[in-house]
Amino acid sequence: MYSTLARVRCNGIVGRSLINQFSRNCCALPEPNGPTVKTVIPGPKTKQLVQEMSPIHNASTIQFFVDYDKSIGNYIVDVDGNCLLDIYTQISSVPLGYNHPDMLQVFKDDHNLKSLVNRPALGILPGSDWPAKLQSTLMSVAPKGLDMVTTMMCGSCSNENAYKAICMWYQKNRKGTSDFTQEEMESCMKNLPPGSPDLSILSFQGGFHGRTFGALTTTHSKYVHKIDVPSFDWPFASFPVYKYPLEENVAHNQAEDKKCLAEVEDLIEKYAKKGKPVAGIVVEPIQSEGGDNEASPEFFQELQRIAKRHKAALLIDEVQTGGGPTGKFWCHEHFNLDSPPDVVTFSKKMQLGGYYHNLDLRPAQGYRIFNTWMGDPGKLLLLEAVLNVVKRDNLLDRVNKAGAKLKSGLLAAEKEFPAILNSTRGRGTFLAVNAKDTKTRDEIVNRLRQKGIQSGGCGDIAIRFRPALIFTEKHADIFLDRFRQVLKEL
Repeated sequence: MYSTLARVRCNGIVGRSLINQFSRNCCALPEPNGPTVKTVIPGPKTKQLVQEMSPIHNASTIQFFVDYDKSIGNYIVDVDGNCLLDIYTQISSVPLGYNHPDMLQVFKDDHNLKSLVNRPALGILPGSDWPAKLQSTLMSVAPKGLDMVTTMMCGSCSNENAYKAICMWYQKNRKGTSDFTQEEMESCMKNLPPGSPDLSILSFQGGFHGRTFGALTTTHSKYVHKIDVPSFDWPFASFPVYKYPLEENVAHNQAEDKKCLAEVEDLIEKYAKKGKPVAGIVVEPIQSEGGDNEASPEFFQELQRIAKRHKAALLIDEVQTGGGPTGKFWCHEHFNLDSPPDVVTFSKKMQLGGYYHNLDLRPAQGYRIFNTWMGDPGKLLLLEAVLNVVKRDNLLDRVNKAGAKLKSGLLAAEKEFPAILNSTRGRGTFLAVNAKDTKTRDEIVNRLRQKGIQSGGCGDIAIRFRPALIFTEKHADIFLDRFRQVLKEL
């Protein structure tokens, strides 16, 4: 049945009876046997669509246009009929691959469909099932110790609003009250203290936390994200730069941790003296856009202690790492922190955005953290399906097994091609390897695409791996075979 369905899917004709048969047995998706490339990528149809789009919308970043009707599982099909193994998954945002039957069933339910069509302003007029849905979905996977959630739409707005919540929390603690004086109410309308206090959020070099105005100040991964846009005077510290293999560079890497942590503490003290106290620290468990830079559990443990000493909140940005790709649902679970983070932001694989927190991070007054949509019930329904499949099919175990196979293969490639590759790293299937320089990295990514592998880069020289949670050891073998072909051609 699987091979038959794969053929009709790739031909764009999916029989209802076949889909119904498959829906009763969906432990494995009906995928093609491997990638097939019919044209140079981007192909002629993509190039034509780019020409049609360019007069009305910036199309300069488009890699290719996709036929989402034909895409299936771990395979993405472009409009020219090329079928690629996708190990990038829309920048780590597709948890179950393409056209998973459980996802396709969600809006066949009339109530779910009406929840999608009648999209509410959730802050004022939520549907009657919204509290129960929040409890059964988002709170069922809440980071340990965090018992509240605020929903948003995307990663940037999740961080942006979390920063606001942190500043409100800091001021409440500073003043000893959530009430406002007349002077505060009047001065904030003129962008002046005390109503608009001169607080700061500390971030790290190489970090990426979004492109909205405040989040952009804490983003330090690529100049193209920031140039021409004003930034706040907020501190940013160095992030550890490790040498690999980790087990052979313990002393160096521990010294990196110590140096960067000392810099964090120094910056907090410096900004306090200049009248811009640090209200919060934002950090990714693995710096994703900045190059898949990782730090040790000990680094994060001490970072949390520094935040507590200085009465600053610790925000762990799990927008890209959250939802299972590191082998645990939340990457910071690997760190054995002394206590829960103060805030954890999420998006991407979670389908909608938001942040987890406790009661003390919730403003006492309404409308302080607010927008029209405050999330999307349709996205929450999709997340409900995702979580059911993750649990039913034991996908975190699959991530660890596939990740081990993929990582061992990358390490083997690194040994075979030491002049080209180095520094294999990561957790689960959330992996990366460095090329010797930017030109080589870009050439590898491009050649992989021509061989039917959709991958991506990050930082200056890293190739990053962001497959779906349904990625298996078989898919790792397919990728590693094509990867070795490319490396031999260089």
